[in-house]
Amino acid sequence: MTYVIVHALAPIFIIMLLGFYAGKAKMVDNHNVSLLNIFVMDFALPAALFAATVQTPWSGIVQQWPLVVVLTLAMWITYGAIYLLCTKVFGKTPQDAAVLTLTVALPNYAALGLPILSSVLGDGSTTSLSVAVSIACGSVLMTPFCLLILEREKALKAGGDAGSSLAMLPVLMWRSVTKPIVWGPLLGVVLSAFGLRMPELLLTSIKPLGLAATAAALFLTGVILSARQLKINRVVIIGSLVTMLVQPFIAWGLVLMLGIHGSLAITAILMVALSAGFFGVVFGNRFGVESPDAEATLLISSVLCIVTLPLFISLTAGI
Repeated sequence: MTYVIVHALAPIFIIMLLGFYAGKAKMVDNHNVSLLNIFVMDFALPAALFAATVQTPWSGIVQQWPLVVVLTLAMWITYGAIYLLCTKVFGKTPQDAAVLTLTVALPNYAALGLPILSSVLGDGSTTSLSVAVSIACGSVLMTPFCLLILEREKALKAGGDAGSSLAMLPVLMWRSVTKPIVWGPLLGVVLSAFGLRMPELLLTSIKPLGLAATAAALFLTGVILSARQLKINRVVIIGSLVTMLVQPFIAWGLVLMLGIHGSLAITAILMVALSAGFFGVVFGNRFGVESPDAEATLLISSVLCIVTLPLFISLTAGI
């Protein structure tokens, strides 16, 4: 099983290393990655998420509701707790805290979900459906939190009034929803709910973008990291432990509370037990927010999951 996990993680490290090398060698301007960021955030990832959700049958999404509940609550609980800890205890700015908490709370469904679940439960339509639903949960129900905070702080810096945050909420929500990374998968879910099938020509046309999404995001992350000096501190240690140990046990508790059994329970726990995702780092860069702690947490959790994932796979074997 460790071999399978290392095999799944290898592409992540290799692609990030290539991006890191490209930045260090000045093949890419690692202090100005706006064009690459636009490609990833406005085209590649939205196309991949739209394709994943629009091709997911609504009946299958409905049957996966326990998974949706567990993933959403586990991510929300973690996000809220870490955000308060960062802002109230460690004195981080709201933007930095938003980027770090999204990195901690949103697992790497896109890159690790399918290979890990396939190795445990077998490669089938149900496994692919679970991964698609997990990606939809993260992109539709999690990322708007981070975007709202980043948009709010951006508006306040532009001359807004902190006391008018509530009045700004509709505008901020609209700005978040209109971003392709949010409306892409959301549109896919809506079309699936209405039973509308996309023309095969359209899906075939955007497929190359979807295939490039994860690789481009990881390469971009490596480029961003090449411009930073990574440091390990209390925040990084706490963030890494929460994303690799605390959050999966939160999911386990929710599974027990809801009485979920079998493969769905295993799926819910293992999907949350994946390493931290790259969305936070990429989002932060799009808004000009540097979070060295988020970047360090991303790397450390990716290494730690070589140990923690086999642990949770063994623990869930009897569910």
